[in-house]
Amino acid sequence: METITENQRLKTAKKIKELFSPFLPREEAEYCPIRDVMALASDKWSILIVLFLGYYPKLRFNALKKKVGGISAKVLSERLKVLEQDGYLIRHAYAEVPVRVEYELSPFGFEYLQRLVELTEWITGHSAAIMARRKDALIESRD
Repeated sequence: METITENQRLKTAKKIKELFSPFLPREEAEYCPIRDVMALASDKWSILIVLFLGYYPKLRFNALKKKVGGISAKVLSERLKVLEQDGYLIRHAYAEVPVRVEYELSPFGFEYLQRLVELTEWITGHSAAIMARRKDALIESRD
């Protein structure tokens, strides 16, 4: 198991300070753009939508709903609107009867997808250890 060096801690703390210093002290910050963007970009439905649109270049609403699984039509519609508004997705509406609508990632959304894939790889590499810790914690809490 790797150890975290003091130098790594200092570099990370410096990056965090640079990112968040405009919004500190926290109790005075009414609006934090980092928190605002992260709230949408990291919610489970938005992540799944982006991941599936990364795998399937274009998807219609119902196909996306089936792929994501467990999401209501209302929530999917809301997430798609916000993801489109923020620039992650491109919505194509075709003048047909009935209207056909397809979604795809924008270049910005694809850049975000690349970061999600990196995070997903990290999670995959560490999930067994995390699950073992959870199991140990559950056993300890029962004792």
